[in-house]
Amino acid sequence: MQKTVIGILGLGVMGRNLALNLGDHGHDVRGFDRDAEAVRRAREAGIGVEDDLDALLEALSPAPRIVLLSVPAGDAVDAALGDLGERLDPGDIIVDSGNSHFGDTGRRTAALAERGIHLAGTGVSGGEEGARHGPSIMAGGDEAACARLMPVLTSIAARFGDEPCCAWMGPGGAGHFVKMVHNGIEYADMQLIAECWLLMRDVLGLDAAAASRVFLDWNRGELASYLIEITAEILAMTDRSTGAPILDIIADRAGHKGTGQWTARASLELGVPAPTIIAAVGARALSAATGARAVLSKGERKAGGEGKAQCPRMPDTDTLAGALLCARISAYAQGFMILDAARVTHGWPLDFERIAAIWRAGCIIRARLLGPIMQAAASGPGPAGLAAASPTREMAAGALPALREAVLAGTACGVPVPALTSALGWLDGLHAGNVGASLIQAQRDRFGAHGFARTDREGTHHLEPAGG
Repeated sequence: MQKTVIGILGLGVMGRNLALNLGDHGHDVRGFDRDAEAVRRAREAGIGVEDDLDALLEALSPAPRIVLLSVPAGDAVDAALGDLGERLDPGDIIVDSGNSHFGDTGRRTAALAERGIHLAGTGVSGGEEGARHGPSIMAGGDEAACARLMPVLTSIAARFGDEPCCAWMGPGGAGHFVKMVHNGIEYADMQLIAECWLLMRDVLGLDAAAASRVFLDWNRGELASYLIEITAEILAMTDRSTGAPILDIIADRAGHKGTGQWTARASLELGVPAPTIIAAVGARALSAATGARAVLSKGERKAGGEGKAQCPRMPDTDTLAGALLCARISAYAQGFMILDAARVTHGWPLDFERIAAIWRAGCIIRARLLGPIMQAAASGPGPAGLAAASPTREMAAGALPALREAVLAGTACGVPVPALTSALGWLDGLHAGNVGASLIQAQRDRFGAHGFARTDREGTHHLEPAGG
C-alpha cells in the first residue's frame, strides 16, 4: 500500500514542530516555506523541504492530497489558500492549523467547496511544545473529509491515558470557534492566577520564592493545571545578570494576539454574559496603558504586606486557593455558555463532554478541574450550564465564601482584581432573583418609549405620563 505523503506549507516554529511530530509517528512529510531562515532550520531538523509550491504538491500522493497550512492568521492564509486553490484537485484537503477567525474559516470553506476542495479549520493548542510532542486538536470542516484526516491527526495528538485529545467539532468554522473559546478561557485563567499572585505579594507580603511554594502546593490538589505548574516555575526563577526574581525585571505589560478579544466580542454578539473573559481582555489593555499608569501610580506599589492594616479581614493562601477555584469554574462555565449559544446559532453539533475531554492534555488550559467539568457537561446543555450542573455547582458553592473574601481584601487594599470581582458578580447575578434590570427597562421606556413586560399580564406596556 502506498504511503501517504503530507505537505506542510509554512515552516515556522509551529509548522516545523508539527512536521517533526508527524515524522515521529511514521508519516512522510514534505515542507515548503518562502523564508530562507525557516527552510534552513527545517532542513537542519531533518525535514524534507521542496524548492517551490509546485514541487511540494507534486510530492504528495496518493489522492486525496493533504496539505497542512501553518501561517499567521489573516491575509497570509488567504494568500496561501489562493495559491493552493489554483493547484489542488477536487477531494484534496487543506488543514488550516492556525488561529484563524471562525468567520473567515466559514467563508474560505465555502469558497473552496465550490472547487471541490475541502478546508479543515483546525484549532491546535499547546504552543511549540504541544506541536512537537502532542497538542489538543479541535478539527472542523466537512465531516467526511475530517474522517479521512482523523488517523493522521489522532496519531500526533496529546493523549489522556489511552484517549487521543482530538475530535471533530462540526462543519465550517466550528473547530476554530472552539479553539477561540479555549483561548478566551485561557485569558481568564491567566488573569485570575495573576491576581492571586498580586494578593500574595501586596496583601500577604509573600516574596516570589514563597509564592512559588504556594503555587507548587496548589498544583498537587484540585487546582492542578499546566498554568499553575508554570507559574510556580516562573516565580522560582531569578535573572542571571542581576540575581533578582525574574518578575522584578519583566516589564508589567502583557501582549496578546487577538483571540481573547474575538471571544469577548462573540459573547456580546451571542448575548452571553462572560464578564470574566471580558475582564481579562480589559486587564491586558490596561496593562498596556503605561503612560496613564505611570502618571497615576508614580511607580509606587504595595510591598511587604503594607496593605494589611487596611484589610478588615486578612485572607490566607487557602482562602486564595478557594477563590481561584470558584473563579476558574466561573470562567470555564462562561466559555461553555458561549459554546452552547454558538451550537444553537450555527447549528453545530458541539459535544461539550468531548470538548472537555480533549482539553485534559496537550492544551494550555489542561487542568484537573476538567474531570468534574466532563461530569457536569455529560448532563447536557442547560440555561445555566456548568453553573447549575453537578459537581461543578457544588464545588463553586463551597468555594464562594473564599472568593468573596479575596475580592473584599483586594478592594480594601487597593489591589486590582477585576477578573476575580467579575466572577463573583457573575455568580451573584445568576443566583439573584432581581438584578435591577426592571429599573433600566423603565428608564429605556421613559426616554425612548421602548416599552416593558409586566409580571402580572401579557403584552408590551409603557409608563404612565409623569404626574398622570
